[in-house]
Amino acid sequence: MGAPHASGAEADDTAARPTRSALSPLRLPLYRRLWVASLVSNLGTWMHEAAGAWLMTMLSHSPLLVALMQTAASLPLFLLAFPAGALADVVDRRRVLLITQAWMLLAAAALGVLAIAGLVTPPVLLGLTFALGVGSAMTSPAWQAITPELVSAQDLPAAIALGGVAFNLARAVGPALGGFATASIGPGMVFLVNAASFLAVLAVLATWRGTTSA
Repeated sequence: MGAPHASGAEADDTAARPTRSALSPLRLPLYRRLWVASLVSNLGTWMHEAAGAWLMTMLSHSPLLVALMQTAASLPLFLLAFPAGALADVVDRRRVLLITQAWMLLAAAALGVLAIAGLVTPPVLLGLTFALGVGSAMTSPAWQAITPELVSAQDLPAAIALGGVAFNLARAVGPALGGFATASIGPGMVFLVNAASFLAVLAVLATWRGTTSA
């Protein structure tokens, strides 16, 4: 059977409808700035994880402590996924993101300063890694929930896909950059680079005053 012919009204509507591409959300200034900021922040996070694991191997030869680094980073997501999702539904998401990004900035900066000063111990490293994980767990639901506020319904699938691209690109490149940077400038400086990466997200969120869509 052949495809049915569109009626005149349907044909006019199709012709008038703007063409949407996979990159359409990046035409929106606010979404584009947040996308770039999230890419930078995700790169900093993966670099930080590589530097943290490296530092733990320098502080202790215990395989258990090295393994606990991953536990400290991921356990908060397991514990806080549901509370964080509920919070994102009832509290201003922009405010939640501002608080969580500032929290992670302070935790990463504290770890960086302590590492440079030679004051980091395995418990301190695990504790501050856990604190960063708490910030990440609280951020995730609110971050995902603001996407429909930034783009139109037509652009939403592409915006979600672009968010995945930013995360996976950072996950692919970040550990290698983190290993290279740790060998070159030391783990403390990498932690400070991660802290600075949160400033990009905070700067964009500070300029967001309401819902934006196309």
